[in-house]
Amino acid sequence: MKLFQIMSLVMIILFSLVSVAFITLMERKILGYMQIRMGPNKVGLTGILQPMADAVKLYSKEINWPTQSNSMPFFISPCLSLTLALTLCLIMPYLKPWINMKLSLLMFLAILGLGVYPILISGWSSNSNYSLIGSMRALAQTISYEVSLVFILLSSLFISSSLSFYSLVETQKLFYFFLFIVPFYMWLFSTVAELNRTPFDFAEGESELVSGFNTEFSSSPFAIIFMAEYLMILIFSLLTSMMYFCSNTNLLSMVKTMTMMFFFIWIRATLPRYRYDKLMNLSWKFILPISTFNLFISIILTIYSK
Repeated sequence: MKLFQIMSLVMIILFSLVSVAFITLMERKILGYMQIRMGPNKVGLTGILQPMADAVKLYSKEINWPTQSNSMPFFISPCLSLTLALTLCLIMPYLKPWINMKLSLLMFLAILGLGVYPILISGWSSNSNYSLIGSMRALAQTISYEVSLVFILLSSLFISSSLSFYSLVETQKLFYFFLFIVPFYMWLFSTVAELNRTPFDFAEGESELVSGFNTEFSSSPFAIIFMAEYLMILIFSLLTSMMYFCSNTNLLSMVKTMTMMFFFIWIRATLPRYRYDKLMNLSWKFILPISTFNLFISIILTIYSK
């Protein structure tokens, strides 16, 4: 049994890392066609091996160590971000769960809350003003939207009367999407902000911060940071399809997850960057009150349905 668990752990990690590579190819291809160009098409058949070429390039380059940086935190922060993302992969519902937790929601929120620390540490340890401003933006943005994410998650899981993602999958019904149509849109806004994706990519505001919190990173640390970012996109796409689109662990669930990933890429190609003060107003004055009201409605429905 222990051997099977170890093999499951290794397979989840390997497949997650490989999938991240091809998510980047998917994004570059979709952005290329949306901007009326080809995208990567040279390496392999129609560019299918482009992620491998990018990996060889990034991991063979020399690592840049800023002389004024704090070396140990500077080195650890990318590894920490990828470790947290891979840990979240382990509590997602699969055909054969590697770890079946009764309180997987709480585990998910605990690990998600730790996600701000790698960004903050990387910005501070770089000893760069651009990196520090980007990390502080990400900190305020992530903390603001995590509150709404918690309320929306709780409102969905109150209906299933459990704090386990597996119970949610088992009790998932088609009416969940229609019952939570307003929280679904709030969830989408909060997810995009939590992932630091366009139009809420203020942690990486290239137009004003060079590259934000990762300005001083290069080579393998740079690659590890973006592996963690795209892995979080995969996790939230799977979670969204599971919560709102009746996704069990089958082929159709993969299609729904891919559709959600397409949505994140689509809005990057469509929308310009938002203004930071408007982003914070959207969180505290619009999304948070609605998600709080929806939580009370879910509690009332749960009480009177028993």
